[in-house]
Amino acid sequence: MSTLSRIFHRRYSTTAAFQSQSIKSISDDLYKERDLRRLVDKFKLYSSSDRFRAKAGIYETTVRRLASAKRFRWIREILEHQTQFTYDVSKENFSIRLIKLYGQSGMLENAMEVFDEMPERNCERTVKSMNALLSACVNSRKYEHIDRLFGEMQTKWNVNPDVFSYNIVIKGLCEMGEWERALDKFNAMGGKGVEPDLITFNILLDNLYKNRRFGGAEKIWKQMVVNNLSPNIRSYNARLVGLAKEKKFKEAVESIGEMEKSGIKPDVFTYAALIRGYCDEGNLSEVKKWYGELVRSECVADRTMFESVLLCACEQGDYGWCFELCKELFRKKYLVDAGVLQKVVDKLVKASKIEEAKKVVEMGKFNHYRLYKLNLALEV
Repeated sequence: MSTLSRIFHRRYSTTAAFQSQSIKSISDDLYKERDLRRLVDKFKLYSSSDRFRAKAGIYETTVRRLASAKRFRWIREILEHQTQFTYDVSKENFSIRLIKLYGQSGMLENAMEVFDEMPERNCERTVKSMNALLSACVNSRKYEHIDRLFGEMQTKWNVNPDVFSYNIVIKGLCEMGEWERALDKFNAMGGKGVEPDLITFNILLDNLYKNRRFGGAEKIWKQMVVNNLSPNIRSYNARLVGLAKEKKFKEAVESIGEMEKSGIKPDVFTYAALIRGYCDEGNLSEVKKWYGELVRSECVADRTMFESVLLCACEQGDYGWCFELCKELFRKKYLVDAGVLQKVVDKLVKASKIEEAKKVVEMGKFNHYRLYKLNLALEV
């Protein structure tokens, strides 16, 4: 048998074999493949299956892995490979998937190429594919293209922007720190016959409150009420961040009460906004109170919040609670920065809590989830 015949036979046999495989087994095979070159080859082989190409999640996971390893040439290789499937490339949703995947990988030029080639593939371009390209600008952080592409929607492509278009552009402008331009786009929506939705308001609220533009955020909150839109958990959490940054703790607590009256259950981000605010103030009694509320609600503290609470307890001299938090950390297998734990150990030693410091070091050493190499410097 010639070399060419062997290659053909092997490829045919492999293709025939995986056609009978379940998508789960194929997905598991790709997930477990550590050699990225082999991952690319397997992905291209599996792509010949219609069932495989229908699974957007597998595409996203694979591209994310390659992007993390900075294998951008291989991302292009597997995505360009998809264009040979003529039945798919004439569908707008398939092109949208490719545009989004390139955008998520920071490969905006390739995303634009897919968009530009859509007519050659007899694929209609609508506001959906235009929105995918705008999202690719934001996801790849190539913000300088947003205004041009948004303007070209009507002038070049004869496509009218919808609320999703405006939301993407407003999000991009906020991420650029172009608050006034974002508000200008928001104010222009009504004149274009496009009504802002709750997502529009939440994008603005989240960015304005977070970046200490409290007055502007409060105006948007009032406008949301005028538009008969009820705030959801994201709206309230954004406002709580703003109130905490402005040290308006009484209003923040009242806001939580409003949430609960509206039937909205506080989540970890609700408690985090308040707890971090009190940590910044050094108000340990309120930190303990609201951390207790978080625990009772069965929410799980995220890494930065737990670190803030741990350091606050230590800085305020509540070494008993600080030690209890350390035990909770190891018991519940929370991940924290080793430097934070080292600060705690040093503080315990300085406060003559030697036994507690030794136990924290030992717990870090014998913690099977993650090894913390902490130093016990008794002269600190």
